[in-house]
Amino acid sequence: MSIVRFENVSLAYGLRPLLDEVNFAIEEKQKICLLGRNGEGKSSLMGLLIRAILPDSGELNFQKSMKIGALPQSLPEADDRTVYDLVAEGLEELGQYLLEYNALLTSISIAIDSEQSADMARLERLQEKIEALDGWTFQHKIESMLKRFGLSPEQKMKDLSGGWRRRVLLAKSLINEPDLLLLDEPTNHLDIETIKWLEARLQEFKGSLLFVSHDRAFIKALASNIIELDRGNLAAFNGGYADYLIAKQKQLEEEERQNQLFDKRLSEEEVWIRQGIKARRTRNEGRVRALKSMRDTYRSRVSQQGKVEIKIAEAEKSGRVVVEAENITHQFSSGRKVIDDFSLTVMRGDRIGLIGANGAGKTTLIRILLGQLAPTQGSVRLGSKIEVAYFDQLRTGLNFNNTVFDNIADGHDFIEVDGKPRHVISYLNDFLFTAERARTPINALSGGETNRLLLAKLFAKPANVIVMDEPTNDLDVDTLELLEDKLSHFEGTLLVTSHDRDFLDQVVTSTLVFEGGGKINNYVGGYLDWVRQTGGILPVESQFDDGSLTANIDADADVVATTHRPKIQKEAVSSKPKKLSYKLKLELETLPLAIEELESKQTELQSLINAPEFYKNGHQEIERITSLLADTEIALSKAIERWMELEDLQS
Repeated sequence: MSIVRFENVSLAYGLRPLLDEVNFAIEEKQKICLLGRNGEGKSSLMGLLIRAILPDSGELNFQKSMKIGALPQSLPEADDRTVYDLVAEGLEELGQYLLEYNALLTSISIAIDSEQSADMARLERLQEKIEALDGWTFQHKIESMLKRFGLSPEQKMKDLSGGWRRRVLLAKSLINEPDLLLLDEPTNHLDIETIKWLEARLQEFKGSLLFVSHDRAFIKALASNIIELDRGNLAAFNGGYADYLIAKQKQLEEEERQNQLFDKRLSEEEVWIRQGIKARRTRNEGRVRALKSMRDTYRSRVSQQGKVEIKIAEAEKSGRVVVEAENITHQFSSGRKVIDDFSLTVMRGDRIGLIGANGAGKTTLIRILLGQLAPTQGSVRLGSKIEVAYFDQLRTGLNFNNTVFDNIADGHDFIEVDGKPRHVISYLNDFLFTAERARTPINALSGGETNRLLLAKLFAKPANVIVMDEPTNDLDVDTLELLEDKLSHFEGTLLVTSHDRDFLDQVVTSTLVFEGGGKINNYVGGYLDWVRQTGGILPVESQFDDGSLTANIDADADVVATTHRPKIQKEAVSSKPKKLSYKLKLELETLPLAIEELESKQTELQSLINAPEFYKNGHQEIERITSLLADTEIALSKAIERWMELEDLQS
């Protein structure tokens, strides 16, 4: 039975159709993955389903009394709200009653005075409202779900990492027992263990599921059906991801064949209409009208969006030994050890993947191996003739005050690519940036576009060592597969940190796995090879009886290991370092609060820009907000770097 039905639904922004008279239905208990390239309109389709936007034409019919839960891409604010408070918000009116009841109950003391008598009266009224809505059942459900999700009800959001805040959001979206659950890129910035946990929870979900994801292992584990948004059309494919790949290839081949037949017929008709006087005297007016119709069809036919053209410019070969690390140990000022007596020799041509939980120390190890950070103990020696290209997930290599063009050009119209001059616009076209889009400020780009720009900047200069820190976030599947192919043929050395299991399997030949307590072990092969050898279980700090993970919060977590950085807590820098002057001590103690404020400001500005109505503002207002976001991100990056620098000084 259908719970949602699209009937001739159309939606367009400007002249470009996102949905063009789409007909589609979501059935009970289906688990559907929505695929499509960046910018095709996937998030807009989600917006239609949650009634945040309305279609230009057509109808959406929802099953009567159906409930919809949604997990957005953006994370909740890292504020003083408790986990219980946020999850209860998913119950809307009832949730507010429960929150008010619990707060009032806490505030009432044993001694009864006139003011507290009034509170007692309010408490009784709230109790009646809660009972009328069967609220005590939901109170128990909240407590049960929090335990099942490994969440402490009193934990504050500001004390949780990005992955754990996403877990809280999932609990919030499920608490109302929705008939349809919508997930927009749910695995972004989650580590592998959390992704596997999420898969297990969603496999238990009894309702219908519609999710957007670029994580192919996640899609394979969950999707019973695939739908694809392509040039305004929504195509449905029965079966899982493997079945979709076969059917999609056949569809593209048939589309190409039909286009060739149409173009041949049109060419013949154009020749006919231009024949001599005799032909014009005898020509069929119906045939002329048919030709005009064919011309209109040809003009309106939307060609498939081009594919990213990636070419890696390889530098002269490095020395045989790229990096040699001997007995390195690294720990933070709190005493938490992320690397313990680890030795590694990276040889030319090695292809190494790093696997571990967020905050385990993967980015720290990369920075040590590149000579950017000195280990607490041990030594690191870099080889000769090393040319490094570094894909930084924090995007510090980009100047957010400049346009796409300026970030690549450095003030020039031409750049040298693979030893030959190329115009910047031509080069950016390879990464799907039109001439108009190339003049756009980076702040106005989507996450996928920003990562494509990072790839363009990365591969514009010759390199024999490529280091990639979470390169797959926000990239569509087509771009991911092309990137995999190019990296597989790269003859230099590759170091990759990623939570995308399929990506690791495609591009690496060995893995370094962070197994807890600073222990790092080396395994031959990719992610699946490690799973076959060990069972693929990363250590966790503790567990509930039902096996669900408890929150693993560490104030000294590797602050550059994820885009959604854990809050740097004041306790982590409150000790009196011996190596710092009084002025530097004071600066170190005040930096965490400054970073928190900048992160809050960044989130607020990003929410404004992501809102559908943002670009309805005047040009000056758009420019003001985007410039403010760029300045905030630059200030945040500098503050974090300064905090890390001072931490290193006092270590």
